[in-house]
Amino acid sequence: MYPDGVCRVTESFYTKTVQFQDINYQLNQNEDKTAIFDGWCDFLNYFDSSIRFQLSFVNTSATRDTYAERIAIPLQGDRFDKLRSEYTDMLQAQLAKGNNGLIKTKYLTFGIEADNFKAAKPRLERIETDILNNFKKLGVSAESMNGMDRLKLMHDMLRMDEPQPFRFSWDWLAPSGLTVKDFIAPSSFEFKAGNCFGVGSKLGCVSFLQILAPELNDRMLADFLDMESSLIVSMHIQSVDQVKAIKTIKRKITDLDRMKMDEQKKAVRAGYDMDIIPSDLATFGTEAKKLLQELQSRNERMFLLTFLVVNVADNKQRLNNNVFQASSIAQKYNCQLTKLDFQQEEGFMSTLPLGYNQIEIRRGLTTSSVAIFVPFTTQELFQDGKEALYCGLNALSNNLIMVDRKLLKNPNGLILGTPGSGKSFSAKREIANVFLVTTDDIIICDPEAEYGPLVEHLNGQVIKISPTSSDYLNPMDLNLNYSDDENPLSLKSDFILSLCELIVGGKDGLQPVEKTIIDRCVRSVYREYLNDPVPEKMPILEDLYNELRKQDEKEAQYIATALEIYVTGSLNVFNHRSNVNIQNRVVSFDIKELGKQLKKIGMLVVQDAVWNRVTVNREQRKSTRYYIDEMHLLLKEEQTAAYTVEIWKRFRKWGGIPTGITQNVKDLLSSREVENIFENSDYVYMLNQASGDRQILARQLNISPHQLSYVTQSGEGEGLLFYGSVILPFVDRFPKDMELYKVITTKLSEQTAEN
Repeated sequence: MYPDGVCRVTESFYTKTVQFQDINYQLNQNEDKTAIFDGWCDFLNYFDSSIRFQLSFVNTSATRDTYAERIAIPLQGDRFDKLRSEYTDMLQAQLAKGNNGLIKTKYLTFGIEADNFKAAKPRLERIETDILNNFKKLGVSAESMNGMDRLKLMHDMLRMDEPQPFRFSWDWLAPSGLTVKDFIAPSSFEFKAGNCFGVGSKLGCVSFLQILAPELNDRMLADFLDMESSLIVSMHIQSVDQVKAIKTIKRKITDLDRMKMDEQKKAVRAGYDMDIIPSDLATFGTEAKKLLQELQSRNERMFLLTFLVVNVADNKQRLNNNVFQASSIAQKYNCQLTKLDFQQEEGFMSTLPLGYNQIEIRRGLTTSSVAIFVPFTTQELFQDGKEALYCGLNALSNNLIMVDRKLLKNPNGLILGTPGSGKSFSAKREIANVFLVTTDDIIICDPEAEYGPLVEHLNGQVIKISPTSSDYLNPMDLNLNYSDDENPLSLKSDFILSLCELIVGGKDGLQPVEKTIIDRCVRSVYREYLNDPVPEKMPILEDLYNELRKQDEKEAQYIATALEIYVTGSLNVFNHRSNVNIQNRVVSFDIKELGKQLKKIGMLVVQDAVWNRVTVNREQRKSTRYYIDEMHLLLKEEQTAAYTVEIWKRFRKWGGIPTGITQNVKDLLSSREVENIFENSDYVYMLNQASGDRQILARQLNISPHQLSYVTQSGEGEGLLFYGSVILPFVDRFPKDMELYKVITTKLSEQTAEN
């Protein structure tokens, strides 16, 4: 093995390996399946007769402890450790429902004959580039493996069910006098029995698949890989030279025709009808001609396939059970799994991803027959980083879904669903999860006063903004880091223009003259604060009102008069300096009691306060998560909609992660500008949808009817998760006996019972 991943397997045979990921094949509708199948046929046709290749599928058991460690939330010695322990217990209970205990990996190993390493390396690298590009066309992510990766893979395969750390360095080879084989070899091999073998403390059995069925099914390989036991499936495939294949078949047809003529002569001599010939001859003749036609006129090639299956277990009885289960799967598809008697060693070595086949049992198949073993089943989403959040269970495989939105190109998100589908619950569960596993700040815009109990439980600050409340938020607050530009006043001026447009503007909004006057007054009222930025010099809305009154233009008096009700009138809730602690890690702005007139302004002011917080956090290299419930209310007004779109476009650069929660998809797509919110959201958590919205979403997100069925009359906590380019159906059955559940449930009956 060389460090760059090239392996010299025999004197003249060199190989490389590529690891590839899964894509959703079984979930797709038939047209999409056909497209993937056709793409896979083209992929196979790339390999000419000089390249031998091997597909390896390795299911190895990870110890429960390994997974338990990956999802455990570390305790931090504060008052929330009880909550962290409870959440970890919930994750481990959910983990036990699926088969995350199996690590499933897929590899493609390809090899060529060459005189020496120098001649093999450039050709292997060129083939590797082509293979990676071909995977990319299929939408499959793949990466090449270096020498260390390949050695680790074989080290783990030779210790199935006994995960051990792989300790190796290229620098150790020369001083020790050892070869790379010494570092991957298990403690022992035992090949004394004819139909099984021992490796370390485990027993294994290699079988080959006899393909007897006239037609194959694309579920066969998927069923093998769904077995909940350690397993290696290996397919050695070699393309036959097209000219040779056609000549061979033509020769066979000639032989069959000669035999047919001999049978006809016999019939004439015996005095019976010459059209009566053995049925085998008739069948073989028809099949051979059909095969010739496919090779000549269709995009088909001829391949030789060896299909091997290795089952591994702790003892003989369990091994026999696993082999019996694998045999049953083969029989279901009219094939037969036969043990490789007295060839266990050659069979096991052939399954290692070295591209070297020591088993001479090969079956000739056309491209589409080989492609029917589609190597794609169901995509999984299990990220085990420190900040991965629980999203439910994969509805297809029952495996845990854990994702870290920060790893996305664009972490902005949406939670969509009809009332009662579990929208607010999902948002609260995510907020609690973020609080427990990250150090991010969390800000919530809460128009329905739903988040108070959770925020208080997390020792956060609920800021109640209403005409009767004593909590005040100053819309004129300015943070000197407010903008990327040298002058933070420009962006603040833009916000105050939006605010005035909401208050003053009619159908056509503010006129150019009015905008100029407001901008002039804004710069004037901040002058004193900018010269000496102390909190007591921060202007309030009244300062802007007084400055407008000083102007000569009649437009200034018009704007001031429109502002009056918000300054000295009955709606003066925003004419005070901020007196609330918006520095708390969890802050919820409760704007439920703001009347119709004030709610839009309240939401705009909250967004500006969030922007202020994000800019402060950016200086400290801290992320800010912003949850906007009932987001459709923001999108109804042009000013608040424009400001929301701005957040979706610019937050990412500033370490902000916004999440919109809404039931009205039509409002999200009401204008071209607002449509940007969809385009700039790589995370969409979609619960049950109304019929009108489903069609809009299908068009916008390119969802197939089959995928759409997961958000059609689906139960509470069921739906589709969009994470980058991955689409997964999920189910979230959150345990109701948890302390956290009682805090975050939105069901009135459950809240009443708890009280």
